[in-house]
Amino acid sequence: MTLKAFSYRFYPTPEQESLLRRTMGCARLVYNRALAVRTEAWYKDQKRVGYAETSSMLTQWKKTEELDFLSEVSCVPLQQGLRHLQTAYTNFFDGRAKYPNFKKKRNGGSAEFTKSAFKFKDGQVYLAKCADPLPIRWSRMLPVGCRPSTITVKLSPSGRWSVSLLVNVEIEALPQSGSQVGIDLGITSLLALSTGEKIANPKGFKAKYRKLRRAQKALSRKQKGSNNRHKARLKVAKVHQEIADARKDNLHKLTTRLVRENQTIAVENLAVKNMIKNPQLALAISDASWGELVRQLEYKCKWYGRTLIKIARWFPSSKRCGNCGHIVDKMPLNIREWDCPNCGTHHDRDINAAKNILAAGLAVLVCGATVRPEQSKSVKAGAKPRKGQKQKPKS
Repeated sequence: MTLKAFSYRFYPTPEQESLLRRTMGCARLVYNRALAVRTEAWYKDQKRVGYAETSSMLTQWKKTEELDFLSEVSCVPLQQGLRHLQTAYTNFFDGRAKYPNFKKKRNGGSAEFTKSAFKFKDGQVYLAKCADPLPIRWSRMLPVGCRPSTITVKLSPSGRWSVSLLVNVEIEALPQSGSQVGIDLGITSLLALSTGEKIANPKGFKAKYRKLRRAQKALSRKQKGSNNRHKARLKVAKVHQEIADARKDNLHKLTTRLVRENQTIAVENLAVKNMIKNPQLALAISDASWGELVRQLEYKCKWYGRTLIKIARWFPSSKRCGNCGHIVDKMPLNIREWDCPNCGTHHDRDINAAKNILAAGLAVLVCGATVRPEQSKSVKAGAKPRKGQKQKPKS
């Protein structure tokens, strides 16, 4: 059994919208208060405050006259917000994420309901403290016999309401395929496949750049706090939503096709967070969404019984000749085609890289070979490798 989320649009009634907005506002307030308390406790007394302490604080907050309105909404989203804060701290201390930030109203919001706070009856969703079911647009039905374990209601910055239902489903593996493919990620071509095919980069941000620029200029001219500024902000958020929707749709179609057609897929394990530090390539790399593409390939291969191989980012896929194995010293980004100085074979840079990635991936799969270059002499001599420093929490 696999946990799978089914997301739907819904259009709440005025009463439901009022209740959901109050619920999200209370969840945001509790999250921010708990974050402030934990940060202050650490800086003043070097004391760590955990989930249990913040949960007890929430009980006391509800008893105060200032925050007695917290009792008017379901308590489950408030507790879930505290659990999410605990997860954020765990990720920070383990070096997987930055220090948690305060939540802002303009970024929309979300509220998570567990089994005790909703009812799924006759194919309809009833949330706590809400008598009527959510008017969901069922674009696809849930699998037969599946009941959601968690329901998350989200409000996007553009004003779009959506609900995500987490269910346990049995996903059938796809039939075995004899195809194998290596993938080289790029900007001019989003993907170059070892089969010789190049998939164009739709560049969704560039397509909407002028529309976004006009909307942002209009927003900058509005007086802060005015109703017209609120309307202009929604227009900017809607353009961003259009860009995100187009990018997400393209990535899902592309990754689904690759998983259906190939049994083995090899990709490079790129450090996208480090690559976008280059100001000249940051926008193009972010628009291409390499990290999201690899993430989708990873979970879809796991679902459908495919094999995804990630090779080390240090493997010289572009500088290595796919015919004789000769590695050239330098390969600037402006060189898109080159001739091997050893055997004279003419290469397309991206297609050659994809073929080398596939060959390296198969070597890793078959014999567990490593494609990482030899360690430096200082590491071999016993020096500890340098580690990244954790970011300090914001005061």
